[in-house]
Amino acid sequence: QVQLVESGGGLVQAGGSLRLSCAASGRTVSSYYMGWFRQAPGKEREFVAGISYSGGSTYYGDSVKGRFTISRDNVKNTVYLQMSSLKPEDTAVYYCAPVNGRSPMGSSYWGQGTQVTVSS
Repeated sequence: QVQLVESGGGLVQAGGSLRLSCAASGRTVSSYYMGWFRQAPGKEREFVAGISYSGGSTYYGDSVKGRFTISRDNVKNTVYLQMSSLKPEDTAVYYCAPVNGRSPMGSSYWGQGTQVTVSS
């Protein structure tokens, strides 16, 4: 089973950008569609973005469409999330996981996540 470690979060002003990374070990991520999710305090975990095995197909949640870009490097066994035009409502802990459509393949894949805080 793949183990995932998210990084790249931080504090940024509204309108700014961040790039998150999701580094995999134990198994190559090229075996999976991959996705990013986020969870804000008091809210349920939300689908953010997904990407196909080779990266040729990407899809997004409505709240981030046009602002976030998911990509992957199967040689580096890493998935990325480039976030631009950040808004305070993007504040959350961000997680990556293998996906089936817009759903995670299982709770066992969740790592520690990386905190993103957007100040107004």
